[in-house]
Amino acid sequence: MKRGGREIYVGPLGRYSCHLIKYFESIPGVTKIKEAYNPATWMLEVTSASQEMMLGVDFADLYKKSDLYERNKALIAELSTPRPGTKDLHFETQFSQPFWTQCMACLWKQYLSYWRNPSYTAVRFLFTIFLALIFGTLFWDLGTKVSRSQDLFNAMGSMYAATLFLGVQNSSSVQPVVAVERTVFYRERAAGMYSAIPYAFGQVVIEIPYVFVQSAFYGIIVYAMIGFEWTAAKFFWYFFFMYFTLLYFTFYGMMTVAITPNQNVASIVAAFFYAVWNLFSGFIVPRPRIPIWWRWYYWACPVAWTLYGLVASQFGELQNKLSDDENVEQFLGRYFGFERDFLGVVAGIIVAWPVVFAFMFAFAIKAFNFQKR
Repeated sequence: MKRGGREIYVGPLGRYSCHLIKYFESIPGVTKIKEAYNPATWMLEVTSASQEMMLGVDFADLYKKSDLYERNKALIAELSTPRPGTKDLHFETQFSQPFWTQCMACLWKQYLSYWRNPSYTAVRFLFTIFLALIFGTLFWDLGTKVSRSQDLFNAMGSMYAATLFLGVQNSSSVQPVVAVERTVFYRERAAGMYSAIPYAFGQVVIEIPYVFVQSAFYGIIVYAMIGFEWTAAKFFWYFFFMYFTLLYFTFYGMMTVAITPNQNVASIVAAFFYAVWNLFSGFIVPRPRIPIWWRWYYWACPVAWTLYGLVASQFGELQNKLSDDENVEQFLGRYFGFERDFLGVVAGIIVAWPVVFAFMFAFAIKAFNFQKR
């Protein structure tokens, strides 16, 4: 080819490039090749732009008018006509492997990726343990004190702070990981290795055991140091709500990356909703005191459901007297609107939030393509 992608020779080379040499030597004015000279070097020299100007020819036009070009056109037409009884090449599926095999391959790939990324996994666990020790010492033995309304505020404050500190940390730390993985996904999907849904499956599922271990570390340390009531049911509820809370924060961070073009924009979008969730969590302004025209967003705030579940499961049935005419259960119902009987619904909603964010992550990965070529 010459500059511009135009063809100057298409055909067989022959032994020691004899056919190539014969073709170009047949053109008037072209210097003959010297004995033992490299045919490739000779061809580049005699077909250069300076040689074209000196000879006053265009090698691409000469090729288009040659018998070789006509023979090539005839050969292409012959090979383009299917033989009798043959069928067009057809693949039943777009990808070589079935859907479940793609899912398992993507999951295994993410497992290796996370295992080889200790700066993400280990630091997250160390931060969790460090934060658990801070909260445990700061709110030491707070769970046993329920004689005043202020004690309940303090206990709820420990839950509120832990939810936002750990949740935001999980969401923020997963964003750069997903941003890098998405770049790899674009390349591998373009190569036909797997589709978007198996990739999203692997990215979502690999977080589940890591968040489980993280929740176990935090839950055991804090539950013991704060001194909440040691019953199997109450510890299970505490661990349950913390686990799914950290899970939906993690999936939320993944989702923000999937719906935005880069990590910087994802951080801005995520930060806005952190502030809104903080405002409508029910701790700063309890639900009964939120204006009626904004109360609907309280029910759409994931953090509000977390605090509802944590407080109601730990204190929602206590009959300890706070005053002459009100006990703990009555106070929580009047001031916060928390009812122990509503705990089953709260648990269902808490499980639904990670599912919603994981589904939105998968949908966004499939629907949006921010790749820059």
